[in-house]
Amino acid sequence: APPNGIPGDCDQITPEMLPLVELSADEIERIVAQVPGGARNIQDIYPLAPLQEGVLFHHLLNPDNDPYVLSTLLSMENRTQVDGFLAALKWVAERHDVLRTAIITEGVSNPVQVVCRQVPLVLEELNLDLDTGGEIEAQLQALFSSGTHRIDIHQAPLLRVKGVQDPHCARWYVLLNLHHLISDHVGLEIIGAEVRAWKSGQVEQLPTPVPYREFVAHALHQAKTLDAKAFFTEKLGDLTEPTTPFGLLNIHGDGRAIEEVRQGLSPELARAIRTVAQDLHMTPATLFHVAWAMVVAACSGRDDVVFGTVLSGRLQGTEGAERMLGMFINTLPLRVQLHGKSVRQVVTETDKALRELLAYEQTSLSVAQGCSGLASGMPLFSAMLNYRHSAPAPVKSNASVAPDSGIRSLGSQERTNYPFNASVDNLGEGFALTVQIDRSVSAQRVVNYLEQAVSGLVTALSRAPDQQIQEVSVLPEPERHQLLVQWNDTHRDYPQDKCLHELFEAQVEQVPGKVAVVFEEQQLTYRELNERANQVAHYLRSQGVKPDTLVGLCVERSLEMVVGLLGILKAGGAYVPIDPSYPEGRIRYMLSDSGVQVILSQSFLHDQLPLTDQQVVYLDTDNDAQGYAQLLSTQSTQNIDKAQLQLTPQHLAYVIYTSGST
Repeated sequence: APPNGIPGDCDQITPEMLPLVELSADEIERIVAQVPGGARNIQDIYPLAPLQEGVLFHHLLNPDNDPYVLSTLLSMENRTQVDGFLAALKWVAERHDVLRTAIITEGVSNPVQVVCRQVPLVLEELNLDLDTGGEIEAQLQALFSSGTHRIDIHQAPLLRVKGVQDPHCARWYVLLNLHHLISDHVGLEIIGAEVRAWKSGQVEQLPTPVPYREFVAHALHQAKTLDAKAFFTEKLGDLTEPTTPFGLLNIHGDGRAIEEVRQGLSPELARAIRTVAQDLHMTPATLFHVAWAMVVAACSGRDDVVFGTVLSGRLQGTEGAERMLGMFINTLPLRVQLHGKSVRQVVTETDKALRELLAYEQTSLSVAQGCSGLASGMPLFSAMLNYRHSAPAPVKSNASVAPDSGIRSLGSQERTNYPFNASVDNLGEGFALTVQIDRSVSAQRVVNYLEQAVSGLVTALSRAPDQQIQEVSVLPEPERHQLLVQWNDTHRDYPQDKCLHELFEAQVEQVPGKVAVVFEEQQLTYRELNERANQVAHYLRSQGVKPDTLVGLCVERSLEMVVGLLGILKAGGAYVPIDPSYPEGRIRYMLSDSGVQVILSQSFLHDQLPLTDQQVVYLDTDNDAQGYAQLLSTQSTQNIDKAQLQLTPQHLAYVIYTSGST
């Protein structure tokens, strides 16, 4: 990187002093005005690295509920230990510029990071209700898990230390909050190692710190020399649909709806993974990426999937990056195509794709996503995989931060805005899986899928590498048995000569006044539902509907949906469900292909559907549908005689147009 041009006793910073960023004199003045101590307290100014830009975007979406505040809860025996810990942190902050960095977003054309020469690092008092008689540790754990931590990124340091003393003893509890804008997983380990070195008197053994500006300069140079747009357009240009497991599309959450499960792999499976990877001359990372692709494919109903892969950012030539504190990791899209391919082929292609991606590891995710064929604003993926090398986790949750230090960790928390995530920790010999999944989906199920996928993948590579990869199941045997055997045990005795609507009519006779269907604040009894469905049936019969006649049903979820469905069956017809949210072209195709002549719908959908007034009958009673409602209300509410219908259980009940993955 070009040398920093700001002298130590500078009273006025000029654009020429800032080789890494283009700022006008006016912009510099506005920056200086936002920094305590002014120009004399500014050591450097430079742009954000690519992943910092993405983290900043999510912070600005909801600064009060930031998913990128990393939290650690510590227990210390007395105030002396607290003061010593704080002194160690101050010393680490003096060594590393990112711990003295603020992010400035106001008064500049593009956000910049400002390195201060001096920053305050003080112990803030935690506000807890200590008079309730409740356990202080329980209150702290509730606060720690609440996900409501906030850091003002415009004021350095982006590191906050809060503490409270146990009113019953000398023990202190310390909550350490660190913003992801200035540190990644490796950075946390560096901070911990240097705190331990300071406390043990071994600081002389630490290497000279490398300023984060070196990495920023490298990332800027890489962006200028590599044609990232051409690379990602080739990979993603033909994609027009996002990959969203279980339909989870919201990537702007604050992380509080996330459920986390951690699970270690058995030693036998871990050894098998390493053996197979070694035989293929690949890293285990490739196998876990393929396994995650299998899980994402199964959970999204796709055979061509995209998910984010987290890249370390420390592998592409920045000298000293392995010991540099700062935000290096980046998330970029990885595409894995499974259809018609063998296990060996998918593994080989994925390994190649990961190697190619390394050269572009500092490309902004927004640039990569913009190269796809998706509409602007639509996320390309909502699932991520983070494969990382980690030290083995302590056996006990209250293990010491440092031997004989008296400081114990009570927990740490990393959150994410993505709703479907997996982390694989390479522990040297073993592996640990951690999934963070939206609570609407069971995190335990997903971690079981991933373990089953990697187990099945390793077995296939060892025994049948040419097997089709889509034949390798991600379902563990207990869930597979539940789906195929237990839940499929649907045999029941029922009248073989009765149609579905006749069974419903028998229920009407038995419990006419009981509630049959509820939607939001509306409900219908069995009698009311039967009478409204009969009116629809009589009208459809007058329009020529008879057994096996197809009738369209284009409604949103509502009481009318059930009325229409029953009415069609009572008339002898077969319903064709048409989702009103489908693109117009798909609806036109379904109407043309099915040949339906009558469609039941709702009046408020009139302007958004390609339906003619000659085809449509509105089931609701809004003003726009008044004429049709009156038309239906004149029809009989009595059941249609079975002999008149000439309908048997062998006639059609419905025709459904499915997606290719259904």
